[in-house]
Amino acid sequence: MSYSLAGKHALVTGASRGLGKAIALTLARAGADVAITWEKSAEKAEAVVAEIRALGRNGVAIQADSARPEAARAAVAQTVEQLGGLDILVNNAGIARGGLLETMSQEDIDALINVNIRGVVYTTQAAIAHLPKGGRIINIGSNLSDRVPLGEIAIYSMTKSALNSLTRGLARDLGPRGITVNMVKPGSTESDMNPVDGETSDAQRRLIALGHYGEAQDIAEAVAFLASPAAKQITGADIVVDGGANA
Repeated sequence: MSYSLAGKHALVTGASRGLGKAIALTLARAGADVAITWEKSAEKAEAVVAEIRALGRNGVAIQADSARPEAARAAVAQTVEQLGGLDILVNNAGIARGGLLETMSQEDIDALINVNIRGVVYTTQAAIAHLPKGGRIINIGSNLSDRVPLGEIAIYSMTKSALNSLTRGLARDLGPRGITVNMVKPGSTESDMNPVDGETSDAQRRLIALGHYGEAQDIAEAVAFLASPAAKQITGADIVVDGGANA
């Protein structure tokens, strides 16, 4: 990875582990100071910050429940205060819960909508006021926002599909200010939420053209590219990192 983000300040939501951790560390290696949010994993979040600081960058861990608008706004305010600005927002925080709609609980449905949609909307709304010309918003979506090849994921897919329209609409709205808005859409990627030996992993693997799960670093590299000056003419777009599952 050769994209320079020297002098930039980034906020990566939900980054105490998994994809978020890989994204935060990759941005730090590229030269950015990075704030991360976490909800329950304090020790893991502090470990990520320690790794960021070991790279010679400023790192900050902020506790925030992405489902709560006031927490999303506070996380942005703390990032700006503690890092000295905000140039890159990566909306990574998300949850996955499956089930048939007729049997899903209201709690699960509300959680998916609140974290995967509302959390992104309110964090982005707060961030826009601070982003300068050349700012970046990168939403972590899913290849399941375009196709639904498996059962019992309708509500999850719906929440990720909402980010398609949000990304494109914001690209129009913020383009005149020189701010780009893009999305990275992971497919089956090794993580705590979707392990390679999970209950549905064999079914997922059969859909992947390359025949194997991706790694968190695959997603992080796509994010680093979109955050970099190399992607200055790319907005309203998405990069699908799914090994050809949606080909």
